[in-house]
Order: sequence, then structure tokens, then C-alpha cells
Amino acid sequence: MSQEVHSPARVHEIHKQAARRRTFAVISHPDAGKSTLTEALALHAKVIGTAGASSGKANRKETVSDWMQMEKDRGISISSAALQFSYRDTVINLLDTPGHADFSEDTYRVLAAVDCAVMLVDAAKGLETQTMKLFEVCKQRNLPIITVINKWDRPGLDALALMDEITERTGLLPMPLTWAVGISGDFRGVWDLRNDRFAQFQRNNSGANIALTEYFTPAEASVGQGDNWTNAVDEAGLVIESNLEFDVESFHSGKATPILFSSAALNFGVKEILDALVDFAPPAAPRPDVDGSPRAVDAPFAGFVFKVQAGMNKAHRDHVAFIRVCSGVFERGMVVTQTRTGKSFATKYAQQVFGREREVIDEAYPGDVVGLVNASSLRVGDSLFIDKPVEFPAIPLFAPEHFQVARSKDPSRFKQFRRGIEQLEHEGVIQVLRSDVRGDQAPVLAAVGPMQFEVVEDRMAHDFGAPMRLERLQYSMARISTAEAMPTLANVPGAEVLLRSDGEYLALFNDVWALRRIEKNHPDLTLVPIGTHNPAK
Repeated sequence: MSQEVHSPARVHEIHKQAARRRTFAVISHPDAGKSTLTEALALHAKVIGTAGASSGKANRKETVSDWMQMEKDRGISISSAALQFSYRDTVINLLDTPGHADFSEDTYRVLAAVDCAVMLVDAAKGLETQTMKLFEVCKQRNLPIITVINKWDRPGLDALALMDEITERTGLLPMPLTWAVGISGDFRGVWDLRNDRFAQFQRNNSGANIALTEYFTPAEASVGQGDNWTNAVDEAGLVIESNLEFDVESFHSGKATPILFSSAALNFGVKEILDALVDFAPPAAPRPDVDGSPRAVDAPFAGFVFKVQAGMNKAHRDHVAFIRVCSGVFERGMVVTQTRTGKSFATKYAQQVFGREREVIDEAYPGDVVGLVNASSLRVGDSLFIDKPVEFPAIPLFAPEHFQVARSKDPSRFKQFRRGIEQLEHEGVIQVLRSDVRGDQAPVLAAVGPMQFEVVEDRMAHDFGAPMRLERLQYSMARISTAEAMPTLANVPGAEVLLRSDGEYLALFNDVWALRRIEKNHPDLTLVPIGTHNPAK
């Protein structure tokens, strides 16, 4: 399909559709309720009938977004899920992310594709380690952040103490949009500051259905809730007095964060979160290319791959490349150009993804996520365009800290073993390092966290029919190096140089002392910390 210069009517339509999009991710520490909130948001948008919970309660079905067997077994998110649905004439693109620190690389990729983040905070634990790590990534990417205090139905911290912690640790000024009525563990409802009313929640079928909500005026709430209402008004007033009333510009510029209270498991306060996203989260806007020049949303189609996922459809063993549309209109069947290779790619099999379920999609606009099926040539970070060339910033790989040698348990299944390793590397599940000395039959797998190896083992056995055994290596540090370092380090105890699939040479070391010893004895060697250089093209 040709996409000649857009007519004024087409340009208007693109801007209109881009303004309707809200593309965001939910970030949190594990067990803060991220996948449960994802389900609750979808439930309130009426795109699923009942909400699931990743805790696997008998009276609630499994979550839409957690579809891998390991996710169901462990009650955690491992793979990122894309959910698209409509709410109040707005198109919501919700990218669920892994909460576990071992999968932070996958989360980083997702954060490259969104325009906003919802930071989920456990009322009992406050800002936890992984939450802060992900907050720092959001800060680097200048992503506006909405803060949701979750699990207010359980005993937890004082609301004002949580506000102080948010200010001190993130530097963001809290701006209440809703405030909890009742202390943590006694969640009566919220004061909806925007509409100046009390939203009283009533539990409905253990949270599997939308909570029953009644609305009362402040005068009615004062009579019905007594001190609980008075305390809520006083506390919210203190926060507003100390910081500022809600201001969209302060939110978008990263100076302040809207605050909402909820219990995602009970579906309390979830509608208010959706309304805040629709009313205040930034729509799709011009995205800067690798040189920093924004590509207008009405420019010819362009987008980039932020995730590749296989095994979503067991019947076909296919894999899907997730594309964030940045400009123009994506039309199924269009032929796009891959910036990295300069080759053309036909988008015949394009789908909209709702967790594991899919449906064919004919058009998509800036902010949307499109799943390209069987796009075997596409890799994470690839830019795609028609007409006007563009390259979006690369998505960097993290520094691995865990290393294991992989070998096939069954030599007769080596072809499946090799194909499986290549596919998982292609998806970004694991980094694969090789050398002539070790050979192709014993690649070294490099991971940010040890749970990645469990995912690889599970996928290799069930997706590729190639069970493998792993042997742990003592290395714990990696540096970018060169081929020239290979002979120098070949006979040095506690060090080795291997080649990564993207063309980078990684020098591995047992510990910081081994690294320092090499730096002292061989000052001419290239040993660059990962993340401080431009990745190889």
C-alpha cells in the first residue's frame, strides 16, 4: 500500500487518533499487585468479564496478562504482556512488565515504548528496591509518573509518611487526586478531590467483579464517616498545602506525581486510576530519532521493535515482534524498510494483542502496539519505516552478572538445542556468548539475574523439545573488550573473552580483584563498562 504525502484530512485524522492514545506501563516491586492492577483496569474498561489474580486463588481465574506456565505457577510476571482496549473514547495501550529484578532488561525495553508510567507502591512496604530502580529508568527517559498506593485494604504505613517517603526518595511532589478514607486495613473509600465527593466502595465477589460504588457529598460523608472523613480531608489538605494542587504541567515535566489510593485485588479505586490516565496522561507525541530530531506523528509510518516473544501460540510455534508505532498510519500488508539491514519487510500478518489472545489488525496509529507474526528477521531495537528513513535510539543491553555453560542433554537433539538457543537469544531472553575454544555445542549464557536461566531451561524443554543441563561459571563481571584481548587473557586465571551475537567482545572476570589485576598488568587492553559506550550496529 502506498502512503504518499498525507492529505489535510488524513493529517487531521492522524493527529486526532494520536491524541486518543494513552500508552503506559505499570512498574513496581514484585508482589506489589502489578498484574492484579492490570486485570482490574481491563475489568473496569469492560474488556474482560471477571478479573484474575496472580496469587492463584481458587475463586478467581488466571490473569490475562500472565500467560506463561511459570508465571501461573509462581504468581509472578516474567514476560511483558501488551493489552489494548478502549475506555471513554480513549485507546489504552497497557504494557505489563516483569516485576522481578532478574527481568529488569525486559522491563527497560518496555519503558522505551511508553509515554507514561504508573508506579505501584505497596501500602505496607513503601518504595522498595526494584521500584526505585525502575523509577530511575523512568527518570532517565523523562517519563511522567502516576503513583498508586495499593493494598490499602491491608494494614500498612501511615498515608502522610508514604507521601514524605515519595518526596524524599524520588524528588517528586505528591499531588493527591484521590485520598483514602479510613486507615490502611480499614479502606472505606476515597475522597475524589477532582469532583469533591466521597466514593464509598463495597466488596463484590472477592474482587473478581467491579466493586459496588456509591457517591456522597462531603456533608453526607462527614455524617456517615465521622473522624475517618475528617482525617482524610485534613491529611490531603496538608499534602496540598506543603506541595501544590494538581497541575498537569508539573506532572508532564516530571516535577510532581499524581497520587491515588487503591486496592487492586478488591477493585477499589481502580476507575479513578483509569480516569486519571485518560484525563491527564500524555498522548502519543513526536518521538526523537537517534540524532534527537523529533519525528512528527503525521510523518510517514515509522516504529521500532521493543520486544520479540515466541511460544505465545503453542499450535504454531510462532513468534511475535512487538512494534511501537511512532508516526503515520500502520496498514496491514504495507512493505516497510528495516533500518539496520536496509531490507524490505512485508507486514502481512499483523495482529492486535490482548495478552495471549490476538485478532487481525488493519490499521494502527501513533502510540499503538502492533504484533508482527513470524517476523523472524526482526530484532529488539530495530527501526522500521516507509518513505522517509529514520532510526530510533538503540535499546541497550544490561551488564550480565551470572554466567552458565549450556549443553544439550541429548546429543541427537542438538539441532533443536541450537535452534532454541538462537531463538531465545533473538527474543532477548538471554545473552549468548561464544568462542572457538568452547565451540558451538557449549555456548555461555549470560544473564542479569539467575531466574533467567530457569526460564531458558523451561522454554528449551517445553517449547523446543531440547532439555539441557547448565554448568555455573565463577564469573561475575563483564566488560566490553576487543578481539585483540582474547590471546592476552586466554591463559589468565579468572578471565576469558567471548563474542556476543551483536558483534561485541565481552571480557569476563571472576571478581573485581581479577579485573583490577588485569587492568594493572595490561593497561593497553580495552575494558569498558557496559552501558557507557555506543552498542555495535
